Amino acid sequence: MANIKSAKKRIITSRKSAVLNNDVKSSMKTSIKKFEKSLNDSNTEEIASKLASAVKNIDKAQAKGVIKKNTAARYKSNLTKKFNALSSK
Repeated sequence: MANIKSAKKRIITSRKSAVLNNDVKSSMKTSIKKFEKSLNDSNTEEIASKLASAVKNIDKAQAKGVIKKNTAARYKSNLTKKFNALSSK
């Protein structure tokens, strides 16, 4: 355990930020999973809306610094590739 006052404060703030970061990352992953699960459906409008939701959550996570810029781009690229492969069939 830390003895210095500023170190104790830093522990508290890092725990708070870890909880917030986990919430953001969890919602991002959930929206990605919902999109991937909806790929089996035949309704392309619903799939497109879930893609938009997933991209929005990825952008939010990147804006808050939870994930890096290139990681966000990679996630969005992979999801878009899956959507385009489905819509081209």
